[in-house]
Amino acid sequence: MCLKEPDLSSQRSISIGTRRRTAVPPALSLAGTAVAFMSLYLGAGALTPLLVNYKDRFDFAPEMLNVAFAVYAAGFLVAVLVFGSLSDFVGRRPVLIAGLIVQLGSNVLFLTATDVNAVIAGRIVQGLASGAATAAFTAAMVELSPERNKRLGAILGSISLTGGLALGSVLAGFTIELTPAANTVIFAVLIVLTVLGVVVAILSPETGRQNPGALRSLIPRIAVPSAARTEFLAAAPVVAAVWMLAGLSGGLAPNMVRSVFGIDSPSLGGIAGFIAPAVSTVIGVVFAKVASRHAMVIGIYASLLGAAAIIGGVFAGSLGLMLIGQAIAGIGFGSSFTAALQLLIPLVLPQQRAGIVAAVYIVAYTAFGLPIVIEGQIAGPLGEIPAVVCYTSLTILLALISLIAQARIARRA
Repeated sequence: MCLKEPDLSSQRSISIGTRRRTAVPPALSLAGTAVAFMSLYLGAGALTPLLVNYKDRFDFAPEMLNVAFAVYAAGFLVAVLVFGSLSDFVGRRPVLIAGLIVQLGSNVLFLTATDVNAVIAGRIVQGLASGAATAAFTAAMVELSPERNKRLGAILGSISLTGGLALGSVLAGFTIELTPAANTVIFAVLIVLTVLGVVVAILSPETGRQNPGALRSLIPRIAVPSAARTEFLAAAPVVAAVWMLAGLSGGLAPNMVRSVFGIDSPSLGGIAGFIAPAVSTVIGVVFAKVASRHAMVIGIYASLLGAAAIIGGVFAGSLGLMLIGQAIAGIGFGSSFTAALQLLIPLVLPQQRAGIVAAVYIVAYTAFGLPIVIEGQIAGPLGEIPAVVCYTSLTILLALISLIAQARIARRA
């Protein structure tokens, strides 16, 4: 099908007219967009302690807890591969509005859930919303930032994502502790935030432009060009390791507070899910100017040390040691995952960037979801502690593979 080249002069007129009609100034648009983006991940983070609460309320099998957590990754991955670049062709606002409306649907599913099937459906829809809108939100915040400080948008994107996961977990944990109507309170607030986000997106200026090729953009592009293959193979194991540790923090740790350490406290479960993404948020900002190779090696060592501390905490029955391990693992995530993207993207041509980023996210979200499902299956016959130790030991093996690969790259340089 032949698509007509757009009239850029008319596009500029439309864009200017849109800007004149908007009621929200750029600074307020940027702040509102950041809050709307954070609301996506506040919802995802809130499920960290809520899933344990749902398990008690709906009395489903323990392994289904892991499935309910992991299906978010499946939904996210499908959406980011199919819709991740759509806003480059249809503009930012349509994708932002659509993503928030889908997120609104997931909030309603959780608000009205009566069994594990509704929870799983809500998690899938939640993952689809986040995966479809994350790239558009990130690009919009950069474009809404002042010309003299475009880095502000990138920082807000990072903080909104990992900060939203952290805050969602800890606030939901305390809400469960304080009120029997926690599910209603949490998702009523999230519904209000999401609706406000839709209003902000409608009133904010369109920062993107329409381009031909929207339908073609829906075809996933996954490729590792030869120029980036060595770097990709060196980074992929630690990317998998830190995302597995993130899955432990968000999916296993809240339940472990009770099942391994014998403490029945939703607030502590929320804190267990809060620590790693909170530390990762800080590290992402602090390490912004650290050389990528250096940050990668720091991240590998941090993931090794964090995993070892988590295993030590499980064996010693020390929740404090496990939480320290999660904090150290958060350093590993914040430094090595960002470093992996920074090392890979400059190695490929502009038209190959989407493919290499997609390949990285396939590794990341496969590691985030699949191993947790397997852990849930083996926890029955082996026991919770051996299953967690096997899971965490695999992250150590993966990080060591990356450490060896990084040493080889350094010797060749």
